[in-house]
Amino acid sequence: MSSIDKNRKPVIAVIGTRGFPGVQGGVEMHCQNIYTRLAGGGMAAVRIYRRKPYLCAGSMKPLPGIDYVDLPSTRIKGLEAVLHTLLCVLHIALHRPDVVHVHNIGPGMFAPLLKLMGLRVVMTYHSPNYEHDKWNAAAKRLLKWCEGVSLRWCDRVIFVNKFQMHKFSLAVQSKSVYLPNGINAAATRSAATSFLDKHGIEPGGYLLGVGRLTPEKGFEYLVAAAQMLPEVHQVVIAGASDHGSDYAQRLRSLDAQHKVVFTGFTSGEDLRQLYSHARLFVLSSVNEGFPLVLLEAMTYGLPVAVSDIPASHLIELPADRYFKPASPQSMAAVIAHSLSTDPSTASYNLTDYDWDSIARRTLAVLIDK
Repeated sequence: MSSIDKNRKPVIAVIGTRGFPGVQGGVEMHCQNIYTRLAGGGMAAVRIYRRKPYLCAGSMKPLPGIDYVDLPSTRIKGLEAVLHTLLCVLHIALHRPDVVHVHNIGPGMFAPLLKLMGLRVVMTYHSPNYEHDKWNAAAKRLLKWCEGVSLRWCDRVIFVNKFQMHKFSLAVQSKSVYLPNGINAAATRSAATSFLDKHGIEPGGYLLGVGRLTPEKGFEYLVAAAQMLPEVHQVVIAGASDHGSDYAQRLRSLDAQHKVVFTGFTSGEDLRQLYSHARLFVLSSVNEGFPLVLLEAMTYGLPVAVSDIPASHLIELPADRYFKPASPQSMAAVIAHSLSTDPSTASYNLTDYDWDSIARRTLAVLIDK
């Protein structure tokens, strides 16, 4: 492996993300925040490999210092990441960067091939994907194998969840570092309600959940809990289904009292309006790497009710904020308590989650300073 010339900007190739801007997902938002800072600040030249089926008009916006390589990809679950990453690796073989930054364990299966090319490889471990219910038994076994390959062959590993990092051997931990997801500066609430008006959402009175419509996000428990609470008149779920599964239809079928508004993938000013006018943010997940949407809600000063999973304890919250995972009854009790006792705004100490600092520390790992 050749050393990186510290006298010039390093060239970083990024694989394992669907791309940004304008693409739904926590990994995608993580990447957008990291690489726009590294490239825009003149610290690195960044090449983002993106999946064409996920790009939209908003994805075409040029960003300083970032080059996009848009390659074909299927949207077939289980094949999407593998086929796209293979094409990325072939392109990397011809256009060699200083370091390849891989996001998550599935694409990490190609780490040995990248190492055989003499490249430095760093992986960010976002979540143990094999724990997600959307995968069948064979896919879970493959992802578990990918995890082992990734952790063995990558030069360094960044964990966004320190509890996950501590599960592995001392050999893995010795080349690993914990760097959490971050947030931007404290958000300014939007006074506008045009997006809410469009969807018939009443400002100040709704529960808010944000994320992809996938089983690990636990939205079915949020829908069920809302049916139990007469004081809850409206729940807004902002997110879309990736692969047209039956999960979204299942959520709608559970909404017997027609309390839930599904806004689809929501970003930018529209999402800002949802955060600005919500009464309570609910993290209903049964599995998370690092709950970036929870941090976002907290920057808006929203009271929160949170699933009691390891990832949600990466952010320190009072004990009465947590409910038992996958339990509508427990969730309903915490929501009811919050609605009856909490003011409409809350204050949090989020100094440990500064994206500028996290981006600089990520670069140090990538170039091995």
